Amino acid sequence: MYTKQPKKLLIFNILDILKKYSDADHRLSQKEIEDILKTEYNMVTDRKAIKRNLMNLIDFGYEIEYSEYVRMVPNAKTGEREESCVLSDFYLVREFTDGELRLLIDSLLFSNHVPSGQCKELIGKLEGLSSSYFRSRIKYIATVPDNQADNQQVFLNVEILDEAISRHRKVAFRYLEYGMDKKQHPKKRSDGSEKYIVSPYQMAAKEGKYYLICNFDKYNDISNYRIDRIRDIEILEEKAKPFDTLQGADGRPLDLSDYMKKHVYMYSGGDCRARIRINRPMISDVIDLFGKEVNFSDENETDVTVTVYANEMSIERFALSFAPDVVVLEPKVLANKVKNCLLKAAEKYQ
Repeated sequence: MYTKQPKKLLIFNILDILKKYSDADHRLSQKEIEDILKTEYNMVTDRKAIKRNLMNLIDFGYEIEYSEYVRMVPNAKTGEREESCVLSDFYLVREFTDGELRLLIDSLLFSNHVPSGQCKELIGKLEGLSSSYFRSRIKYIATVPDNQADNQQVFLNVEILDEAISRHRKVAFRYLEYGMDKKQHPKKRSDGSEKYIVSPYQMAAKEGKYYLICNFDKYNDISNYRIDRIRDIEILEEKAKPFDTLQGADGRPLDLSDYMKKHVYMYSGGDCRARIRINRPMISDVIDLFGKEVNFSDENETDVTVTVYANEMSIERFALSFAPDVVVLEPKVLANKVKNCLLKAAEKYQ
């Protein structure tokens, strides 16, 4: 049982009740608010005070909906029945609908870049944006997968990278990779160093993973690094290389939408225009991966040719993943590369 609370807390308790127990499907009368105040907050008050504080909350800018009813009540002086306006069905309008919150929670549950402990904490915060009825309905959702990121510095990485990008500064960090012991260890570069220095440009999520689009200082091309594998990051005073000077940027600033369409698997490397032959049932898969800018031609009952402009390694990965339903026609260099890769794979099974 709560200790008796001072009257000045009444308005805060009423707001807390609306947050916990009201939504468009669960509306509260003044009597119900009065009962909750008594049982959960050890606060006894009358309905006039409840109504007054509800109106004050509305005046303060809280979006509270309610209904008005007219009923006939006897006049205390004359005894004659007269009309009286009664307010009821109070509920707090939420910034997010339950569907929007569910979408955000599902995105967290199936992401691979947020450590499980932080994921559960974030889900709890999102649940708090709705009523208690919403929380009770999502208990059936699968628990956070065990294969989520081990690196607990993800949110710190995001904050530091965001600052570095806004200041156009380079960053230095260590990059982690898994070993045979199933634990993450710093990856050593070819010169034996563990330190990576990059110019950061943008952060982007793809297939449940969170990437940093950047330039590795030693080269002049574009690289992608998993943010959940970055550790011990620091901002340097050295200015970042302008993106439009990099190989593959074609002298233009980063267009994130265009970049993500071309880099469906977030591989680095150059882009190319390719013609591939696919089975007709794979049209949806092609559009999902490469977008609606692809062109279709030479259609028959079973196959269709697709012309796509995308990252070369992504096209190669797509062709290898869906062989034999996908065949690269052009460029010939890429077609031969895929062919040789498949031949080597077949030899492994001999």
